[in-house]
Amino acid sequence: MDKGNRTTVSEFILVGFTDLGEDQKLLFVFFLITYITTLFGNTVIIALIINDSHLHNPMYFLLCCLSVVDIVVTSTIIPNLLINLLRALKTISFLGCFSQMFFYHAIGNMESFLLAVMAYDRYVAICRPLHYTLVMSKELCVLFVSGSWVIVCLHSLLYAVWTSRLTYCGSNIIYHFFCEIVPVFKLSCSDLTIITLVDIVEASFILSIPLSCIAISYGHIIITIMKMPTAVAKRKTFSTCSSHIIVVTLLYGSALSVYVRPPTATFVPSDRIVSVMYIVVPQMLNPFIYTFRNKEVKRALRKALCR
Repeated sequence: MDKGNRTTVSEFILVGFTDLGEDQKLLFVFFLITYITTLFGNTVIIALIINDSHLHNPMYFLLCCLSVVDIVVTSTIIPNLLINLLRALKTISFLGCFSQMFFYHAIGNMESFLLAVMAYDRYVAICRPLHYTLVMSKELCVLFVSGSWVIVCLHSLLYAVWTSRLTYCGSNIIYHFFCEIVPVFKLSCSDLTIITLVDIVEASFILSIPLSCIAISYGHIIITIMKMPTAVAKRKTFSTCSSHIIVVTLLYGSALSVYVRPPTATFVPSDRIVSVMYIVVPQMLNPFIYTFRNKEVKRALRKALCR
């Protein structure tokens, strides 16, 4: 695109929750508490896994990676939101907006890929237990995680760079509390036909990889559980997957309602609430879900507290 035809937008205005008036102070308290809880809970999980040798296996390595991702994805959005809730003019620079878009989408997609790898880990542990240590080696786990990082970073870089090079005309007001791709598209007067087509094809590909892995893994897990001779064995085996299933349901249940649509789709105010559910709630609850439903993590926690 010719740079001479581009607008000289230097910043965007985030509408956020300005329509709530004085209730924004209550929102500040809510987001501050959830952010501190997220940081504390995930930091505890990371510290327990690093310091307890009994947790040095693929399952907890992936859980540690998930906690790191949860901290980073919330830190990409919430600190700036907290600042904006306390000031009248809620602005973000042009570069800051698209940097936030890149990191948010990269790390958000990374969470999906990690959940897919964790589903595969559960599949190997339940369906191929005798080969678990051979299949889920340290090298394979590192390869899965590093490969996922490469895929999500390239995906997010494509969108951030391409979106930043669109022509923005007229309003610079983003009707959201962060630089989400859909409301930012609304400010462009460029022809969005090509980028919309690329978004549908490429985003569907990115979404289908982790979802397919999770679905296939749990398909095999269900078949294996159904073949078990006793109800006790079935219940015990299923309980090892319950925490992961809850986290997957929380994440995808809120995310799919917002992101399974073209970038030119109408963005309504209620989508902000769904975005809060997607950005804040799963990341805050993940440590507690895995702590309260996992005997080894609870044992490590009691050991650390006694120490």
